[in-house]
Amino acid sequence: MKNEKASRPSALDVVALLADLPGVGLARGQVGTVVELLGKYTVLVEFSGDDGRAYATCPIAELLVLHYVPAVAACGTIKS
Repeated sequence: MKNEKASRPSALDVVALLADLPGVGLARGQVGTVVELLGKYTVLVEFSGDDGRAYATCPIAELLVLHYVPAVAACGTIKS
C-alpha cells in the first residue's frame, strides 16, 4: 500500500501540471511552486516567470511533484 502522506505535495515543492488549464492560461507540463495546502487533495500553486513575478496562482488537485537529484547522487560516485 502506498504511503498517502509521502505522495502528497508539501509547501514549497516544485510541481508540474498534468493537464491543461486553459481558463487561467496554463498548459500541461508548466512548472510551479506549492505555496499553500488547501485540503487533503488540493494545493495552491504559484507560477512565476524568469523575472520572479507570479503570472498565475490557482488551486490544483492533480500534479506531479518534481525531484532534483544531482547527477553524482543518481549515478554513484565519480571515479578518477
